[in-house]
Amino acid sequence: MTQQELAKVRESIRRYMGHKVRFSANQGRHRYETAEGIISETYPNIFVVQVVSDDPYKNNKKMTFSYHDIVTKDLKMQLLTK
Repeated sequence: MTQQELAKVRESIRRYMGHKVRFSANQGRHRYETAEGIISETYPNIFVVQVVSDDPYKNNKKMTFSYHDIVTKDLKMQLLTK
């Protein structure tokens, strides 16, 4: 992993801030959490996804991920139409 790869991922996430995404996050021990959300905030090392769900307990949930998670494929994201 190089700094250039991280910079490309960081810029791509920043460009799609406010867009809806579907993500699958590796939670360890062969467990994955799949959900939909909106990229709400970006920071130099992490970004925040506001989960959108029909379940009222999950609807206000925020999840943070590092750009490193995308490069190492611990997090897979798909852009959904806005």
